[in-house]
Amino acid sequence: MKSSRLLSILMLLHTRGRMTAAELAGELEVSVRTVYRDVESLHAAGVPLYGDAGHRGGYRMLAGQRFRLTDLCEREAEALVLAGLPVAADELGLGGDFADAVLKLRAALPTPLREHVDRLRARFHIDAAGWYAEETEAPFLSQVSDAVRTGRVLAVRYRRWREPSEVDRRLEPYGLVLKAGRWYLVAGPGPRTYRVDQILDATVTEDEARIPEGFDLAAHWRASQADFHARLHQGDALVRISPRGAARLTGPAARALAENGTPDTDGWTRATLPVESPEHAHDFLLALGTEVEVLAPEDLRERIATTVRTLTGRYA
Repeated sequence: MKSSRLLSILMLLHTRGRMTAAELAGELEVSVRTVYRDVESLHAAGVPLYGDAGHRGGYRMLAGQRFRLTDLCEREAEALVLAGLPVAADELGLGGDFADAVLKLRAALPTPLREHVDRLRARFHIDAAGWYAEETEAPFLSQVSDAVRTGRVLAVRYRRWREPSEVDRRLEPYGLVLKAGRWYLVAGPGPRTYRVDQILDATVTEDEARIPEGFDLAAHWRASQADFHARLHQGDALVRISPRGAARLTGPAARALAENGTPDTDGWTRATLPVESPEHAHDFLLALGTEVEVLAPEDLRERIATTVRTLTGRYA
């Protein structure tokens, strides 16, 4: 919408200073001609917006002008409130700053929007941790966070799964990610991902970290997660599953059932499900009990049959 685009132009100029029409067009994903028309509209509305010609020219706002939040629409105000994760702010030592920022944001909103946001905050609560995840302490999260914010190299002692189990590393922090209640550090060289709760000691050095030009933390995380899942599920199991068993499937298994499942004659569904390994497939499918039958591969079917015979003998 044009009104939203005009507001975006003002916000960009307020936060970045002088910008050319081409730079604005790139940010807003519109043509330069559209930017020219939008600037004309702002001029007609009396907005103190100026254009400088020449190689170092561009548009800028009059010095001393303050941008106010009175032009936020209802959905934009909702998004700002729902985007806040106070638990994460607390863990990073920013709980007080987060609360102050929310108060300032609330005070800047016009009365109708402020009342609407207050009602919204009373009806939504975000809990990012999983139900069965153990609480993990990350005693050096503060130091890691400081290194990320200041762009400094971290000297850490890290616990890993293979020998030697404790190693010393000099890490160039690229960013922090909170995933299902657990903090991860993405750092160079690599980049590689480190669990912050596995850091046994950490010191923020005076050395400046070098982040690769154009590195996008969110894009890197999405790509690494996709690669992880692709490598995780390297096998398949052909099964027959009851409606009750199908309702208990989640994640990739549920998606596979929806994509390739075919109805069987007795109301069950025949489908090929992705599995991580023979051991994982055995435990995962055995947990569904009598609600599933493994048809292939034969070694998995025999492995489950052996377990069932053992249980039958134990409980007979």
